[in-house]
Amino acid sequence: MTGAGRHLSGAEALMWSLDDEPALRSTFVSVSVLDRALDPDRFRARIARAVRSVSILRQRVVPSPFDLAPPRWEEDPDFDLDRHVGHRHLRRPGSNRQLLDLAAAICAEPFDRSHPLWQFTMVDGLRVGAGALVCKMHHVLSDGVGAVRISASFVDLTADGDLEPTGTPAGADDEARVPARAVAGGGPASRRGGWLGGAAGTVAPIVAANASELRRNVAALAGGISGVVRAPATGAVYALAAARSVAAQVGSADRARSPLWTAHDNQHRFEVTTWDLERIKAVANGLGGTVNDAFVTILAGAAGAYHRDRGAAVDELRVSVPVSVRQDHEAAGNAWVPTRVLVPTGDLPPAQRFAAVHTRLRAVRGDPSLGMADGIARTAWHLPRPLLIRVARRQIGTVDFACSNVRGAPFDLWIAGSHVEANQPFGPTAGVAFNATVLSYRSALDVGINVDTGAVDDPDHLLRCVKRAAAEFLS
Repeated sequence: MTGAGRHLSGAEALMWSLDDEPALRSTFVSVSVLDRALDPDRFRARIARAVRSVSILRQRVVPSPFDLAPPRWEEDPDFDLDRHVGHRHLRRPGSNRQLLDLAAAICAEPFDRSHPLWQFTMVDGLRVGAGALVCKMHHVLSDGVGAVRISASFVDLTADGDLEPTGTPAGADDEARVPARAVAGGGPASRRGGWLGGAAGTVAPIVAANASELRRNVAALAGGISGVVRAPATGAVYALAAARSVAAQVGSADRARSPLWTAHDNQHRFEVTTWDLERIKAVANGLGGTVNDAFVTILAGAAGAYHRDRGAAVDELRVSVPVSVRQDHEAAGNAWVPTRVLVPTGDLPPAQRFAAVHTRLRAVRGDPSLGMADGIARTAWHLPRPLLIRVARRQIGTVDFACSNVRGAPFDLWIAGSHVEANQPFGPTAGVAFNATVLSYRSALDVGINVDTGAVDDPDHLLRCVKRAAAEFLS
């Protein structure tokens, strides 16, 4: 899954094709708040070791010649740790607001597409002695679950987990530069490229890869359809249901429901809040649902309150919710299906809203079109680029906001000796008004809200609505 030469999946290829459209870019960020500033040398040594153990951190996305197949992962022959590990200092007073604004600015900077798609920035000057780590990744590299697994390569369970018995950071004597040739056996020829000289030996495997991709496209679609036809009930009924589901998820001509969040300027503001995980879990379980149901319920209530406060009440808004289909233990890679669902945003009691959200999310998770998603994406990737952008914008135009729920570590973590106090996640807006992502850590749920200020012109008020909706749900 993460080896060099692996082609991007259908969904990843789509994200990559749309990456140079700023409004459609799929970059996500996490901000780890630490009890003390990171030691730069110790952290760099830790990351150097992670780079050697996790191959995707050394790989870049390269196009297949003539675009006969989706792009693929290959070792970066000019890998340089300095491109991916940086250091910033906050000016006084070193507030959380300054940290979040810095993280949003880092997120907005496009990746250098010729190198691996990640960047870690150490931040000091936060409060008195505290620090932070801003981790930025492109979504083609990983989804939230995979990113958590990648982080396992550089986080520790104790304050001295990265130290050798002598007290020296593991790998401290390693070169700051970790060239791919030293890791993967590449030589000068691979660094120079030599595409023309190797063309004779390249064309045949490219053609074979293209044929293989076409077979996978057909197989994915056929597999999804045959799986539906083999369902317990009448095959024709389920095939019709699948067709309708595909039309609803891919071909909808509907529009987003918000009368307020219609403009987007791709300018972003990050907001955060924290909830008590055990309390959320207890209330959700008592109502017969899950933490994710509670999360979406709170956000739906907050979005509805925001509209009512602006004199533009709405009964429903459409939210994008990723459904994980991961069945492996890989670090990196994407294994999720984007879905869209209408959620109630009227002035309802929290329990009533929760029941409706629970029912609708359960129906989405059982949608028969989910098994066809990657086959559809692989096929869509072959569309002419202008048409692909038009279709993507049309689909995004049906969604009001996005939610994502990622399970993190239920225990304390350290990074190069600094204790992690909070992990604040920020998913891409990709054309919607805001993306709210929740990441569990210890006994807390850290909520990160990435707001497009062109759509939501008062992010502070949106945050107040989220806090109020959470308090009402938990009361």
